[in-house]
Amino acid sequence: MAAFENVFSFFGLSEWCDSGKQKALISLKSLKNEETAWWDIPFPSLDNLHKACASIPQSRDLTASLEDGFLYIRPSLRTVLDPITQPLSWMLDSALYLFTNTPWWILLPLFMLAVQWSARSWKITAFVVSCIIFYLATDHYSYAMQTLSIIFVCTVLCVVIGVPTGILMARSNTVQRMLIPILDMLQTLPTFVYLIPLIFIFKITEPKLYGLAIILYAIVPVIRLTDLGIRLVDKDVIEAANAYGMTKRQLLFNVQVPLAMPNIMAGVNQTIMMSLAMVVIASLVSAPGLGTLVLDGINNLRLGVGFMAGIGIVLLAIILDRVSKSALKRMNKTYHG
Repeated sequence: MAAFENVFSFFGLSEWCDSGKQKALISLKSLKNEETAWWDIPFPSLDNLHKACASIPQSRDLTASLEDGFLYIRPSLRTVLDPITQPLSWMLDSALYLFTNTPWWILLPLFMLAVQWSARSWKITAFVVSCIIFYLATDHYSYAMQTLSIIFVCTVLCVVIGVPTGILMARSNTVQRMLIPILDMLQTLPTFVYLIPLIFIFKITEPKLYGLAIILYAIVPVIRLTDLGIRLVDKDVIEAANAYGMTKRQLLFNVQVPLAMPNIMAGVNQTIMMSLAMVVIASLVSAPGLGTLVLDGINNLRLGVGFMAGIGIVLLAIILDRVSKSALKRMNKTYHG
């Protein structure tokens, strides 16, 4: 590090560097006789510069300051976010109670009716029934219902928030330019990164912790595809609607949204699948369901438990994918002949 020390001396910063030598792991005197070939000079990172000048902070000081800053604003964040996010905890708790405490012989016919109404396919309905019977036979039914209830709540909220946001983006280029960087960040962040700030803000036992992580991760497709679908509506159709004297509200709900519905449903399909992917990872922060069995199998090396839970997750993913795609196909036929 003698090369860096010479640089500080050249700029007359030796006294400033000496002022922090008490904190340095390697003193300046021990570095004076160190000779470094020019091709071996390391990159001037914080840690390398700290060795040559103790007044420069180390990288660990930077991370510690970030943690201290986050902990400093944590009470204020909780004061603002707690009242806003508490209904999410109530919704998740209510859905978990409803799905897990309703007898299977009531839920099974309800699932059959819901699948048949949305997919209009007896094959898919029979497949869903056989999967539920598999869960019942292997004692994974309650775990599957817990996972399904979380996906149901988070998907509904993603649609309720995401579709109007996508419409707003489609109607305003300014809003689109503002939201695209945020959506890009949400779409590219690793899944575990979503959990880090939320763990600091909320208690690990609060359902809104994993609920917010799932919503933030899964809401992006429905926003993007809603925006795309409305922007792809044929301009000639819009001109014809304007010629008939339609208001902006009538144009949106009678023309643009119906024609963009296949794209919106494609976004809903992707949101459902991303919710399922995140709810398994969210088992690390107390999210109930099949993910807890996978986590148990990994932590305790219980291959059978983890494998059976994995099969249950795969079946649930197939159910959600087939039902949503069948509904999408039916909408495509309805709106595009």
